[in-house]
Amino acid sequence: MTVAVIVTTYNRPDALAAVLAGYFAQSVSGFELLIADDGSTDETRKLVAEHAARAPVPLRHVWQEDRGFRAGAARNRAAAQTNAETLIFADGDCVPGRDFVQQHLALSEAGYFLSGNRVLLSENFTRHVLAERAPIHEWHASRWLRAWATRDVNRLLPLLMLPGGAWRKRSPEQWEGVKTCNLSLARVDFMRVNGFDESYSGWGLEDSDLAIRLIHAGVHHKSARFATPVFHLWHRENDRSRLAENQKLLDEIIASRRIEARVGVSQYV
Repeated sequence: MTVAVIVTTYNRPDALAAVLAGYFAQSVSGFELLIADDGSTDETRKLVAEHAARAPVPLRHVWQEDRGFRAGAARNRAAAQTNAETLIFADGDCVPGRDFVQQHLALSEAGYFLSGNRVLLSENFTRHVLAERAPIHEWHASRWLRAWATRDVNRLLPLLMLPGGAWRKRSPEQWEGVKTCNLSLARVDFMRVNGFDESYSGWGLEDSDLAIRLIHAGVHHKSARFATPVFHLWHRENDRSRLAENQKLLDEIIASRRIEARVGVSQYV
């Protein structure tokens, strides 16, 4: 099975460097890494180029013009540039554990999309991790326990590793809580629903929209919790001024049985 990891980023090269370190240290190889850049400056381009020269996996930079928050479009552009059978979507401020890719592959199953969870790092702890280039992707449970004891992370439960089983499929139509910082699915299913809907403007709900349309198409939710945690570096809250308009779009898709995005990945293929 071929796999591509698609990582969104925007003008945060220090965080992206920490994320790339996590992907370079994965317990499996044989995947490709695409940076879906939502219009970053040249500093990010240089960072990706430097890392590509020593990357253990193919690393590509897919850039689009900066015209505001358009993460869905950035992801669509990157997805259009790979023929990998499985797509894993992640964010450029979410550091993966060493088994992140392997666990997504182990849990993948025809007719399902996977959604995992995250551990949130505090503002001060994030600054420390980035300044010291701390290899948090290599940390064991004891080190994370210390971080939790000092309130540097919000929780430890996502680090509990549980085996697969029927319980992972107990909520096949769940879309609430699905986030594109930790999501995977078959490329054929992504293309079938026309990817992310770029009708959503600004931050919010384009990931929920994708999950709902997948469910409408008969692709069900399977939990990747307690298997694929990521470590979310702190950042200021994104501008949510368009959230009300995006909610109207989401309400429409919930009420309908529509499958395809109105403005989606098809424009790039």
